[in-house]
Amino acid sequence: MRDEDLPPPPSPETGARFERLVRLIAKLRAPGGCPWDREQTHQTLKPMTLEEAYEVLEAIDAGDPEELRSELGDLLLQVVFHADMAQESGTFDVDGVVAAITDKMVRRHPHVFGEDDASTPAEVLRNWEALKAAERAAKGKDQGPASMLDSVSKAHPALMEAFQMTTKVSRVGFDWPHAEAAMGKLEEELGELRAAARAGAGTKAIEEELGDLIFSAVNVARLLGVDPESALKAANRKFRRRFRHVETRLEERGRKPADSTLDEMDALWEESKRRE
Repeated sequence: MRDEDLPPPPSPETGARFERLVRLIAKLRAPGGCPWDREQTHQTLKPMTLEEAYEVLEAIDAGDPEELRSELGDLLLQVVFHADMAQESGTFDVDGVVAAITDKMVRRHPHVFGEDDASTPAEVLRNWEALKAAERAAKGKDQGPASMLDSVSKAHPALMEAFQMTTKVSRVGFDWPHAEAAMGKLEEELGELRAAARAGAGTKAIEEELGDLIFSAVNVARLLGVDPESALKAANRKFRRRFRHVETRLEERGRKPADSTLDEMDALWEESKRRE
């Protein structure tokens, strides 16, 4: 791929601004810099890196461009911070990070930068999985029988893991034919959960049936084009908003939720729903 084949940069100052950020982080981490920044490690930054990624998602869900710009900057800061620490230890630097992702994107888009054909998103995704498998084999990471699910981290939150696994296998045709069929499975799993609960099954059996139900719900979301994590986050925000209405109305009456009846709180909950 030649640079002249790429679109022009978004701004002539983009490279200079990125370089300034890299130098700024290096200054914070250098002797005489910020004591807090200097004591951080990849491990101590893990929670903050994850938090910044989720805040990007929150800004996307909120439809707030200015907030999204800010949160993407915070996430970029994490990338540069980790790269600076790696440079100090002599493992890699930010230039290597940028070079690696650039090379990977060129390699995995042979239909754009090479001679391969892929005219639909489905074909692109199938080729992507084949290219990833070839890369793993070339690196010697496939020891013994390999699974295409090996690239889905078991450390992911369960909802994300389920979504990514079912997305991957769908690319090779292992999927429900449509969302309605997956809804049938969802109803089946709900019935099995009800049966286990009514029969007084142990916690382990109920946990298994509940897991199957949630997994089926993830499939339904995916087939309907909905990110289940975003859907659950939206439900969480709605719950916060509506319960806050309950608290506010009770405060007007000089009481707290603990001092009120369920019927009273339910009535205020329904009031909140009507107001929305």
